[in-house]
Amino acid sequence: MSTKKITVTMMLLVAATTVFTSGCFYSTGPTLGIFSVPIPVSPYWQKNQEDKFHIHERYARVPILGPLQAGGPAVALDPPSDDEVWWALERANSVQGGFPFLNEVQRNNVTIIKEKIADYIDPPRVIPLIGPAQLHHAHYKCTIYYTERRIVGWPIPHTLEDEDAVEVVYVDHNHFHMAGDPDFGPASTHY
Repeated sequence: MSTKKITVTMMLLVAATTVFTSGCFYSTGPTLGIFSVPIPVSPYWQKNQEDKFHIHERYARVPILGPLQAGGPAVALDPPSDDEVWWALERANSVQGGFPFLNEVQRNNVTIIKEKIADYIDPPRVIPLIGPAQLHHAHYKCTIYYTERRIVGWPIPHTLEDEDAVEVVYVDHNHFHMAGDPDFGPASTHY
């Protein structure tokens, strides 16, 4: 036998041994059969689930604060964060970067200006699962100044740059305040 055939045979033997002893194909104990083979997931679906979780974790919950003190300030919580404003802009435009090599969108030199346009409190009422509470509304107008660069790669490659791009996004912040004394119920029920 020639050395070339022996070398090829040994390499095939080493490759087969490596594949079948790696744990992917042969294992002792319980197996999942055909379900043990990984199924690829589209990046679109993965990003969609990550975005849903991000919004739920940070912005979809309404906090319940203690009661308002008589004569105390009744101002809203913090203004919206830059991240929250950016998420609202992306949801409004439904553009999150575009498609690579076909139509890419870049936003640079971003400046965000937040203005409170309304801050008011609803009268107390009974809310299920919370009890007597007041809903505190705060409405913000967020103006976003940025430089937009759109890179088009097909059918005719070109780049468009808008240095004076402006978007306006309205963000609402709502939270609850307990009404009355949280330890004893509404103020009118105890003496």
